Amino acid sequence: MSTLRNKVQLIGNLGNDPEVISLESGKKLAKFSLATNDSYKNANGDVIKDTQWHQIVAWGKTAEIVEKYLNKGSEVAILGKLQNKSYENKEGIKRYVTEINCNEILMLG
Repeated sequence: MSTLRNKVQLIGNLGNDPEVISLESGKKLAKFSLATNDSYKNANGDVIKDTQWHQIVAWGKTAEIVEKYLNKGSEVAILGKLQNKSYENKEGIKRYVTEINCNEILMLG
């Protein structure tokens, strides 16, 4: 059961071109947003489309694959884990961020 802890699987489309950063250590970091779409019928029978946005980060070889093959609109499946962070902005207000640390990526498009 330990393999089920903090696991996220999503299929969606990139909302922007990935931002790739090369660190001093030579390791790469890729960041991008992923849109997942869902639909349901409301009480009137109208189909309602719901889009959720997710912030994704990928490191190392996964980041290199993202940089080389993905761009805005690419359809992908990702496997990763939730990661929560907090920071203080310039005004000293504490902000919270939830992102998905991507371990595996599968290109679908």
